[in-house]
Amino acid sequence: MHQTHFLVREPLLDPEQRVVGYELTWQHNPDLAVTQAGLEDLVGFVASQVNDPERGWLLRDKTLFLEAVPAMLSTDALYNLPPQHTVLSIATRELANPDTLAAVRALRAGDVGILLRNCDIARAGNRLPTICSYVEVRFSGTDVATQARTYAALKQSSVRMVGRPVTTWADFDACAALGIDAFVGKLHLTPRPGSEAKGLNPAQTVILQLMQMVNANADVAKLESVLKRDAALSYKLLRYINSAGFGMGREIQSLKQAITLLGYQPLSRWLTLLLATASTSGYSPVLLETAVVRGRLAELLSLETLGRAEAENVFVAGMFSLLDRLLGLPMKDVLETIQLSDEVVKALLERGGRYGPYLALAEACELNSTLVSSLAAALKISPADVNKAHLSALAWTQNVTA
Repeated sequence: MHQTHFLVREPLLDPEQRVVGYELTWQHNPDLAVTQAGLEDLVGFVASQVNDPERGWLLRDKTLFLEAVPAMLSTDALYNLPPQHTVLSIATRELANPDTLAAVRALRAGDVGILLRNCDIARAGNRLPTICSYVEVRFSGTDVATQARTYAALKQSSVRMVGRPVTTWADFDACAALGIDAFVGKLHLTPRPGSEAKGLNPAQTVILQLMQMVNANADVAKLESVLKRDAALSYKLLRYINSAGFGMGREIQSLKQAITLLGYQPLSRWLTLLLATASTSGYSPVLLETAVVRGRLAELLSLETLGRAEAENVFVAGMFSLLDRLLGLPMKDVLETIQLSDEVVKALLERGGRYGPYLALAEACELNSTLVSSLAAALKISPADVNKAHLSALAWTQNVTA
């Protein structure tokens, strides 16, 4: 199925807007029947991309929520996913089948998580903890007192509550107050009413200065001079260059040496990441992770066609596509602050130029947009390649934002 259907994702947020997991669903192709073999293939593919035989679980502390149907519950490929990081989401009506209920109980006995959708919590009562570890709850905004009593009783059990859909910030705050554990949706992409523009903080101002100097091919000595004025930034650069991924074999202690060894293009990429991570916005936990995944996914999608050098620019476009939200400024004001190439600007403002279509496809994968298929087809990228890039971007992001 991973060769014919597109995986799309939504983040699960805790009340502090931190990403605790990802819900993966696949966009159904009406021309293709879903078979047992196809479901086995799908689960096996996901497992192969996020659970490495040597490195283990690549999504760190994140939990993966997979949309499930009864036929998925008995796939051998589930054994390739760590149960403590795996939750299968299934409609409650499916439990009317005794075989499905037995399969769910067996998975729970093996510590695989089960999330029940469309569940009548009041009727289920004390049976819920024996069947599931999560239950989907829907906040209506009406009869809050009754909902509060229901949720309070559920809080006394081992079952965690996942709110859906939470479409307004007022509902988010109300759900958090009621004790709901996690939220699914795209609310983080919507500015909270009354939020004030924050602009660049001092750390971001220095990073921006360095970015512009790198783009202008400034001398290493001048870059070193600016870095020396910011002890925290200097420390981060030395820690980055001395990380295991570079394999230098000896510790680099000189800023000049670090800049020279890293090179201008990788330095620009590192500064791009740093500009977003230095945000002081209240939305930064989820927005930062979304920006990094979006940038990395767009980069991977463009790599084969555009080549490594231009793919780096696509990464920048993806990262900066949420910089307006991270900084609390309109995009036009952001672009007045940062000097970017015309192609990156076209991608940011209208999803145009050479880079825009790749950014649009990366966005569509996180918005569960119906345009995923047509955007991929226009770029001549297969579902298998989009899905592989998508899961690779998720795994890569965990190490960058840790």
